[in-house]
Amino acid sequence: MPANLEEKINIVKAAITSHPDFPKKGVIFRDIFGALLQPAAFAALRDVLVAHARQLSPRPDAVVALDARGFLFGPLIALELGVPLVPVRKRGKLPGAVRSVQYQLEYGQDTFEMQDGSISKGQNVLIVDDLLATGGTMSAACQLVSEAGGTVLGCLVIIELAELGGRQKVPAPVTTLLEF
Repeated sequence: MPANLEEKINIVKAAITSHPDFPKKGVIFRDIFGALLQPAAFAALRDVLVAHARQLSPRPDAVVALDARGFLFGPLIALELGVPLVPVRKRGKLPGAVRSVQYQLEYGQDTFEMQDGSISKGQNVLIVDDLLATGGTMSAACQLVSEAGGTVLGCLVIIELAELGGRQKVPAPVTTLLEF
C-alpha cells in the first residue's frame, strides 16, 4: 500500500472512538462516526475507499451498500466510479418487487432485501459496509447479489472485529481497512 494511503488509514484510525460496555457489558463498540465528525478524517476515509475500488479488476459495474452505515460510504465510491449504487435494506424498507434472504444474528434472524432488477446478470459488484463482525449481513448480501446473477468482486469494510471470525462466513474476498 502506498505510504500516502497508509497515512490516510492512520488518520481514520485515530478518529475512530471506542465505547466500552455498549450495547452491552463486555462489548467495546468501535464507532466510525468519530471519523465523520472530522472532515480531514472523512476525506482520508473516502480517498482510501475509492482507491481500493479503483484497483479492482475487473472494474465494479455497481456498488452495493448495506443498511445502514454502508449507505454513508457506498455512495462516495459509486459516484467516483460512475456506477450505480444498489441499497440492501432490512425487510419492508424498499418499495416494489424485492428479493429477500434471511440471515442469522447473534440472537435470532433478520432479513435483507434488494429491489428486483437492481443487479443485472453478469454485473461485477463491490459490496460496502462499515463493519464486519460475525459475517451474517455480508454473507446475506453476497447471496442476494449471486441470486440476482451478479458476481461479487469483493467486500470492502472499514472495521473488522477479527476475533468474531466473520470473514470465514463470507463467500467472497474481504478487504478491511482497520482490524480491532
